[in-house]
Amino acid sequence: MSDRVRVAAVSAMPVGSSLECVVGDRIVALFHTAEGWFAIDGICAHAGGPIAQGQVSAGIVTCPWHGWQYKLATGHHCLNARIQQTCFQVEVEADEVYVRLA
Repeated sequence: MSDRVRVAAVSAMPVGSSLECVVGDRIVALFHTAEGWFAIDGICAHAGGPIAQGQVSAGIVTCPWHGWQYKLATGHHCLNARIQQTCFQVEVEADEVYVRLA
C-alpha cells in the first residue's frame, strides 16, 4: 500500500472543518483551519477519545472526552511536551486532500 492516501475532497472540507479518517491501519484526525491543513493521530493519548470531534481554537484541538489539548502543528500536549500525538503530512492537489503516513 502506498504511504500517500486520498482522504477527502477540498470542496467537502471548508475552513473550520475536521474529519476522522482511516489511513492504512491508523485513525487520523484531519483539520482544515485558517492556518492550513493538519493531520494528527486521531486517538487521544489519555483515554482514546475522538480527536477529530474536538473543538479547535488558535491552533489547538481539545479532546471532547476529557479536555486534553494538543497543538495541531506539532501534536504536542499543551501541558506536557513529553506527550505527543503523531503528526502526518498533508498534501493538497487540485481538489484532493492526501495524508502521507511516512
